Amino acid sequence: MAKTPTPHIGAQYGEIAETVIMAGDPLRAKLMAEKFLDNPVQFNKVRGMLGFTGTHDGKRVSVMGHGMGMPSIGIYTYELYNFYGVKNIIRVGSAGSINMDLKLGDLVIAMGACTNSNYADQYEMPGTYAPIANYELLRRAADTCDRLGYRYKVGNVMSSDVFYGENAHNDKWMNMGVLAVEMEVAALYMNAARSGNRALGICTISDHILTGEATTAEERQNTFTKMMDVAFSLL
Repeated sequence: MAKTPTPHIGAQYGEIAETVIMAGDPLRAKLMAEKFLDNPVQFNKVRGMLGFTGTHDGKRVSVMGHGMGMPSIGIYTYELYNFYGVKNIIRVGSAGSINMDLKLGDLVIAMGACTNSNYADQYEMPGTYAPIANYELLRRAADTCDRLGYRYKVGNVMSSDVFYGENAHNDKWMNMGVLAVEMEVAALYMNAARSGNRALGICTISDHILTGEATTAEERQNTFTKMMDVAFSLL
């Protein structure tokens, strides 16, 4: 663990908790620190990717941004798992629904993550690898949603490498039962598997690809707190 600070995280070893709750937007990480953490201490501001460590109900936890896309979350989670001793990473983020039963503000708990990315090529697997969540975290997240009365679905998401795609083929993913499209979970799950650690992705539906409904950037930053309630219940 002598490789800290890393090129992308300015913390020393021991300044980051074993469980990290991450969001793509670093301002959402700041919101989580302010809303959920007691005595938060900032451990990172490199590249504006804010990170904080504090306690929640007496349990030590860190929150941090991870940026957009699989290359970005791939770098940050690799360093957290492999250089900082992190055991659990929970992504909270936004997703676009491709399921008519999922409405704006509903939660998706990602059991698995399809992808159009070549991220898995680095492992030189002799076939197609299927990135999946840690079952214990997933089960407890679903139980929390049931207890709190939050609308949610558990299933497959599509982790896309592109936001403005020429040929998204969302109808084909939908035909295979995929619930929503986001941009990071597949890489997170692969990094967790390769490092022998645990991960879970929880997303809020920010827009509906089939109906054209959408939330504003301000709403996504400040009001998507149900997924945070679920994430912090997993400590």
